[in-house]
Amino acid sequence: MTAVSKRRTKSPPFADLPDLAAERLGGVVIAANDDFFAPKENLVKANRPEWREGEYTDRGKWMDGWETRRRRTPGHDWAIVRLGVPGTVHGVVIDTSFFTGNYPEAASIETATVGGSPSIDQVMGDDIEWQPLLKKSRLKGDSVNSFAVKSKGRRVTHLRLNIFPDGGVARLRVHGEVVPDEDVFKPGREVDLAALKHGGFVVSCSDMHYGNRQNLILPGRSTHMGDGWETKRRRGPGHDWAIVRLARRGVIERVELDTDHFKGNAPGKCMLEYTDAGASFDARTARWKVLVPEAPLEAHQQHRWGNLSAKAATHVRLNIYPDGGVARLRLFGSFAR
Repeated sequence: MTAVSKRRTKSPPFADLPDLAAERLGGVVIAANDDFFAPKENLVKANRPEWREGEYTDRGKWMDGWETRRRRTPGHDWAIVRLGVPGTVHGVVIDTSFFTGNYPEAASIETATVGGSPSIDQVMGDDIEWQPLLKKSRLKGDSVNSFAVKSKGRRVTHLRLNIFPDGGVARLRVHGEVVPDEDVFKPGREVDLAALKHGGFVVSCSDMHYGNRQNLILPGRSTHMGDGWETKRRRGPGHDWAIVRLARRGVIERVELDTDHFKGNAPGKCMLEYTDAGASFDARTARWKVLVPEAPLEAHQQHRWGNLSAKAATHVRLNIYPDGGVARLRLFGSFAR
């Protein structure tokens, strides 16, 4: 038997930003001092926590999260997360769903910036400078505990979650802005300018009733129909759309659009437009030019357009007619100064 925690709260504004620690982006819990009852890896799972009534392991009640044993000595427990993509953190969510008598009283978070591909021993070494991000803060049980933070523009690669003194946390979300390695944008190098991992962001859309707009620019192929952007069925005139802010101002040379898993609900057609607006972008006044003319789409297929003659762009608008679902959008091109 599974269940969803009833104690849900309205999402804070920072939750619209990408989860830098997401497993889908490569986030991983690399170390923890203890995970006797439930493994540390659960912290960054993509799905919401679940409850399984009456299910036990040889160590105790099955819990969908990270849970340490009851501490009998001074100190506190901790886990270290390597972010999937580096960035500046704007807010964190410490989700204690289904932990009712076994959640930590409080938590704090520290961050570090480590170059290259360090080993676990290096990250845990004395040379790493951990800086406070979230001061020791009280937690509620079976709740989504949200905290806005100020990282002062620091680019972060690793995070340490401290819980006091022990207990269980279902999920950890680390919302912020992606700050990729600058080597990605070397002049002349082709790169997916829309990719979330490079700093692309879907700033707005007409509707996302069934699938979040950021799914469009996640890495890899979609895994199921819910892993894309999908709108409700349109019953009036008009069409649906999504606007992507490119990771960098660039020249788009080819486009890939995937309707994978959308078999009875793919759009009938699409059209893409671009604009060069910079920081002053306003969707209401932007001057859009055609990137890919109106073209038919097939269900559950990858579509490709190449040899595009677009000039420099900062934003791209995907228009779908009249509604439906798109799994992924790739905008390949090169950095333009």
